[in-house]
Amino acid sequence: MTKQLWQTEQVINFANFVSYADGSIVSKTLTDKPAGSLTLFAIAQGQGISEHKSPYDATVNVIEGEARFQVGENIHLVKAGEGLVMPANVPHAVLPGNAFKMLLIMIRS
Repeated sequence: MTKQLWQTEQVINFANFVSYADGSIVSKTLTDKPAGSLTLFAIAQGQGISEHKSPYDATVNVIEGEARFQVGENIHLVKAGEGLVMPANVPHAVLPGNAFKMLLIMIRS
């Protein structure tokens, strides 16, 4: 299924497009197409995403704050303006910490 939030080109301030909610993880899908998806996340302080695998490569771009990601056995601190590529089929997690926002880019192949 193809899903997209806009009909024409537009400038988006990613950090302002998704808001924090205490004790929660908020996600907003910008587009979801057969080739891939773009999803914004606002992850509240103390929240994380448990370890999981994806059959596709994924890239996260931190757009506000900083976050710790575990990919396989490695821990990466990713700050606003930085990104991290997570290979397909490798276990990864978002570790609990301070509040932050990120854009998840999933490319399906």
